[in-house]
Amino acid sequence: MSKGPITADRRPIRQFAVQNGAQAPHLPTATARSARRHPVRCPSRSADESNVYYWPIRTERMKLVDYELFQVPPRWLFLKLETADGSIGWGEPIVEGRAKTVRTAVDEIMDSYLLGTDPHRIEDHWQAMYRGSFYRGGPVLMSAIAGIDQALWDLKGRTFGAPVYELLGGKSRDRIRVYQWIGGDRVEEIGAEAEQLCDVGYTALKMDAANQMRHLEPPAAVAEVVSRVEHVRETVGQHVDIVVDFRGRISKSLAKRIAPKLEPFGVTFIEEPVLPENLEHLPTLASQTTVPLATGERLYSRWDFKPLFERGGIDVVQPDVSHAGGISEMVRIANMAEAHDVAVAPNCPLGPIALAASLQVSATVPNLLFQDHGFDIYPAPKSAADDYLDDASVFEFTDGYLDLLDGPGLGIEIDEDAVRERSQQNLHWHNQVWRQADGSITEW
Repeated sequence: MSKGPITADRRPIRQFAVQNGAQAPHLPTATARSARRHPVRCPSRSADESNVYYWPIRTERMKLVDYELFQVPPRWLFLKLETADGSIGWGEPIVEGRAKTVRTAVDEIMDSYLLGTDPHRIEDHWQAMYRGSFYRGGPVLMSAIAGIDQALWDLKGRTFGAPVYELLGGKSRDRIRVYQWIGGDRVEEIGAEAEQLCDVGYTALKMDAANQMRHLEPPAAVAEVVSRVEHVRETVGQHVDIVVDFRGRISKSLAKRIAPKLEPFGVTFIEEPVLPENLEHLPTLASQTTVPLATGERLYSRWDFKPLFERGGIDVVQPDVSHAGGISEMVRIANMAEAHDVAVAPNCPLGPIALAASLQVSATVPNLLFQDHGFDIYPAPKSAADDYLDDASVFEFTDGYLDLLDGPGLGIEIDEDAVRERSQQNLHWHNQVWRQADGSITEW
């Protein structure tokens, strides 16, 4: 064993039990033997310490002392946490189009509570951030909590030199199937794009059902939606999953007319067949069609998902790791779904940190269907995410799959210089406002 100096926060196991004459921790003998056989290897050690094993020791140096927020193109917000010993963790707290609002919420949580605390108490921090607020839930607070939670898990994984999925119980698969968005506005374009994606190995595609829709439409508008789906099915054949995203643009009255007409094309599921404000109509809609129904990207906690499971009518849930309370809460939602025989297809039209966090959860949950990602969809080409990574190859798709991220923490390394440089841009990305022909507001 190395005779080098022993730092305050990393001590060889033999010296862990007794410090300056203090009484040894009350560990069962078997536990102590297990610790010697299977120690935690600290990820930051010098070359002459390569055969020394360590337990991380909680000291003042492990406390959170600083954080930074970076608003970067095209519409992302990155969070960096740092402890007194220089350990870091990254997260992505964002509501698309409301970055400044979420930024303020993160500032309030960090400054009023989290700074000065032990970052490894992730569950305790989650409860304090959520339950410590008399007014709780909603997209802004839960997205702020989500990004902080991601960063805490990243920091903890880096401390132990393990990917987050190992800390969550280990992987339940060896790679993760993903699906790619192909638009849906123009038949000729989506057919060609679908064919190209299938040629490079994708086996699951997602398309929009329609653009602007009134509460009720004539037969021609319904037929147009159906014809787009039919065209994609004819193009890709019978061995590719097709997800049709209603995006909440279609009323319940129109959804019950359209959904049954999609049955002949073997649609894998309809996403957001009704707005999240109208989820009580899902059981009725489910009774009127054999097409599976999915929702969840605009739900923000297990309590928001709870009525879905209780009422039934849902086949797939789509929690977003940057909106629904982070890694901790997404695992709980996935577990609830499993108990109700419901699949999980995580939503993630965001940046590289959010995708890495979502993939860590997807690696563990047994009821995963496939994983969404935000590359090559409006407003973010894949190159936008690559620009923020030291090694963009971690997100290389092979035959429609992504490999597990095996690096410590979230499994990615952020190019901090690139983040700082791009955060200097003056960004004002917001959702578009759509109007009907008569000038009234409609869903974007």
